[in-house]
Amino acid sequence: MELNFKCQFGLVCVILFLPALCTSQDSFICSRATYYGSPDCYGNPRGACGYGDYGQTVNDGNVAGVSWLWKNGSGCGACYQVRCKIPQLCDENGAYVIVTDYGVGDRTDFIMSPRGYSKLGKNGDASVELFKYGVVDVEYKRVPCKYNGYNVLLKVHDRSKNPHYLAILVLYVGGTNDVIAVQLWQEDCQEWRTMRRAFGTVFDAENPPRGEIKLRFQVSGSAGLSWVESKNVISSDWQAGAVYDSEIQFD
Repeated sequence: MELNFKCQFGLVCVILFLPALCTSQDSFICSRATYYGSPDCYGNPRGACGYGDYGQTVNDGNVAGVSWLWKNGSGCGACYQVRCKIPQLCDENGAYVIVTDYGVGDRTDFIMSPRGYSKLGKNGDASVELFKYGVVDVEYKRVPCKYNGYNVLLKVHDRSKNPHYLAILVLYVGGTNDVIAVQLWQEDCQEWRTMRRAFGTVFDAENPPRGEIKLRFQVSGSAGLSWVESKNVISSDWQAGAVYDSEIQFD
């Protein structure tokens, strides 16, 4: 009975510590990654985050679609370090990718652009071999997004083609922050009005206030939840495609 108890106790210990064995000292999490087809190896401009051309070229096209890290769209724009686990092929630093899309693969957390996936290899030949694998075991962790020289930018979405409908994209969100909600100031009611998350990182509102539009953002980061107000406004004569500098950055 004593021997049997020891065996059972050992099995319980293995089960309990499996998650720990799959997490490195640097808090990397074990997963799998694959890649998607792209004619130019860059990101997908039709990604579910709604970024358009920005999602194709941001971070030099080193981007990815994610599944549970999607967080109903609030995971858009998050930055991750991803490294594969084949010693003879994989670079020790791996790839730095930005989430621009949603995607579900073969038990994968990351479906990477070809440019991003190629960064997993320690050299060109190694990357070619990794592409042959199709899916590889990886470990990943979230890292701060750094946009030197950029504040958070607000882009009026292309769907905003009349003064009765406003949709915006929030671009260049720095640090390890998620934009949870966006509100605009309703001057006539003297209150903040919540914009709808239309999809991905696109927030919209019907019948927006006339005149200049002031925004604030609910941000989730290492310090918890907080509201941050833009120092700049969207001008009263805004048009689809216009970009405004918020004059703030989330560090």
